[in-house]
Amino acid sequence: MSVSVRIPSQLRQLTSNESIVEIDSGPVGGIIMELENKHPGIAERLLDAGELRRFINIYVDGDDIRFADGLQTIAKDGSEVSIVPAVAGG
Repeated sequence: MSVSVRIPSQLRQLTSNESIVEIDSGPVGGIIMELENKHPGIAERLLDAGELRRFINIYVDGDDIRFADGLQTIAKDGSEVSIVPAVAGG
């Protein structure tokens, strides 16, 4: 039972340039911790004091987890989890 986690180009140096990583399904917070176990350093880029960083967006099957259950949002078997850094500029 796994989900596909889409890794943005800014974080691929932590995943040996893999753009998609297969992780066991479950809550997004657990998925991040499993990513951290496989690819050390990724959690600190996504989380701050156990919360999702302000400029990081995570989507499960296209739905923003901030409008669901946050890090407790469940990604079911076969789901796609997308990590999307916010883009700012002027």
